[in-house]
Amino acid sequence: MGSLCCRQSSFNDANAEENARALEIERRITQETKAEQHIHKLLLLVILNAFYSWLTLEQIKLLFQTGFDETELRSYTPVIYANVYQAIKVLYDGSKELAQNESNSSIYAVSLDKKEIGEKVSEIGSRLEYPNLTKDTAKEIEALWNDAAIQETYSRGNILQIPDCTLYFMDNLGRLSETDYVPTKEDVLYARVRTTGIVDIQFSPFGESRKSGEVYRLFDVGGQRNERRKWIHLFEGVTAVIFCAAISEYDQTLYEDETKNRMMETKELFDWVLKQACFEKTSFMLFLNKFDIFERKVQKVPLNVCEWFKDYHPMTSGKQEVEHAYEFVKKKFEELYFQSTKPDRVDRMFKIYRTTALDQKLVKKTFKLVDETLRRRNLIEAGLLCFLFVFWA
Repeated sequence: MGSLCCRQSSFNDANAEENARALEIERRITQETKAEQHIHKLLLLVILNAFYSWLTLEQIKLLFQTGFDETELRSYTPVIYANVYQAIKVLYDGSKELAQNESNSSIYAVSLDKKEIGEKVSEIGSRLEYPNLTKDTAKEIEALWNDAAIQETYSRGNILQIPDCTLYFMDNLGRLSETDYVPTKEDVLYARVRTTGIVDIQFSPFGESRKSGEVYRLFDVGGQRNERRKWIHLFEGVTAVIFCAAISEYDQTLYEDETKNRMMETKELFDWVLKQACFEKTSFMLFLNKFDIFERKVQKVPLNVCEWFKDYHPMTSGKQEVEHAYEFVKKKFEELYFQSTKPDRVDRMFKIYRTTALDQKLVKKTFKLVDETLRRRNLIEAGLLCFLFVFWA
């Protein structure tokens, strides 16, 4: 009898322990489910050349998380060296191509004493792995960069795939080649790595204090044409889309197809996204990005060189002309939006934001505005919030 009571007591204890575990699991599931309701998905689609992404996961980490420690900063050193070698290779090879094909070919001919350097760095830039940037190599690259032909080539960036980080890194060659060099936060933001596959990061527009706003989960996907098959399935369930277009690239061609104007590709992709059945009830936010580059370029390169903007006519000069040109581009996107939106969907939200590349304060402010706007419209109550970012570089 005593043995039976003992077994019964052990059984009851085990049963109670199992029930306690089940209750704890149920509590955690309830807790996590409740937490997930405040985590909204963002899809970062970067349509770009191999070097540029306006809104990188690095920028998100710096703005809304804890940033980088020294070990993490040092991990970007090889990337930055690769950017330097790739950029100078594009410039040197581009100068040779222009010297062969342009009528005023002499202005693209690199001086004889720089050709040997050019061939050397061009060969390095073709490698799969790049050497450290030494003081001697940095001086050679700087000498080549300052050559008149290379500067002329750099000015033709609209027909060459010159990365946006070129000027920044060329201006900092001395610092980058220091033996104890540790990348700065700004260096990391300028560093360019091609995105392949899908990676994600979770953050709040209000930093670590998530009680102030919603929590977002950002998915960074490869935006090149051959990467799109990997992210197309993520469109399902989207309730908000952010489409980011680089307005400064109206005179540039694609990295993947040098016969295709980047702005025309942006137009076609925006039109395509707007017409997708899965976006019929989706609100859109349009980021007109790289305004800082646009305001410098539009005063030198006519906006109407782009087929989409062929009906543009300059009105004045200086800042007034910049604003006039910007409003023209903005109107073009607005017209495209409403042309591609069904009459019964006119009630969906459509917002336009002017953004500037690498302006951290503006990015942070914009995300806060987006967060507040979406909460006001109760979009977050739909269960899944997914932002589609489309970038041009």
